[in-house]
Amino acid sequence: MKPVQRLLQSRTPFLTDGGLETWLFFQQGFSAPEFAALTLIRDDAAREAMERYFEGFLAIAEAEGRGFVLDTCTWRGCTTWAERLGMSREALLDLSREAAQFAGGLRDRWQERLPAIVMNGVIGPAGDGYSADSVPTAEAAQELHRPQIATLAQAGVDMISAITMTSIGEATGIARAATDAGLPCVISFTVETDGRLPSGDALGEAIVAVDDATGASPAYYMINCAHPDHFGEVLNAEEPWVERIGGLRANASRLSHEELDNSEVLDEGDPAEFGRLHRDLASKLPGLKVIGGCCGTDHRHVGCAAKSLPKLMAA
Repeated sequence: MKPVQRLLQSRTPFLTDGGLETWLFFQQGFSAPEFAALTLIRDDAAREAMERYFEGFLAIAEAEGRGFVLDTCTWRGCTTWAERLGMSREALLDLSREAAQFAGGLRDRWQERLPAIVMNGVIGPAGDGYSADSVPTAEAAQELHRPQIATLAQAGVDMISAITMTSIGEATGIARAATDAGLPCVISFTVETDGRLPSGDALGEAIVAVDDATGASPAYYMINCAHPDHFGEVLNAEEPWVERIGGLRANASRLSHEELDNSEVLDEGDPAEFGRLHRDLASKLPGLKVIGGCCGTDHRHVGCAAKSLPKLMAA
């Protein structure tokens, strides 16, 4: 059975990593323009750090007997970022290819130790991940994201995940581009402190709209870059769209996106509380397939979340 099929059919959630960028830049002292970890893939010290980072999460998954979704560090890989990163579009796509090769090497070294490893090609927004002031239409997004998705597909990823989506249109375009590339796709929306997307759309309305526009092509939906308190109440709705949420990658901090954007220090929250909150969230999500973290989270947070779930989510 292929890794993605095992993920989609598993009744026990896979694990994934935490906040790679905040870990690299705030905790390890690296720097890169535009929060673009991808630009460090050719830096030997950063590659060694990223290897330690991912292997730490893989070790947690091994200890817990869980599968793992192994991300590429390509969140800032849309070619719209090339000029701001000081390179050509072709050079930026080359970095996505190298990032997939890096992830593939990790997968090869660990795949015999875990039930399954899904190599996940990460797609980030074409613009600001905290704002919907200027977002592409579905048609424009499909074309903007097509080059990176095609590059990751050619590099051998198992699926595509669009992370920190702020609008229905861009999510729809990415889902269509992933279908064109023959890859399963995950759409991860971010929400503000009121549980709504930065565009103002309700989470449920966004999921239904993307499903309607794509023939329900996403394998599942995810929520990322928001604290559990920001969206927990939204999940109380007894509506079919809640069953489409299969992944959680929450922030450690309760701060808003604006507050996080302006903060010069990392708010790491409380890892033990993070774990307890995920026990409560899991009880609301019958389709939960993946647990990880986002800004401010590291191995401690994901480890606590993993330990909070086994009895509730046992196969």
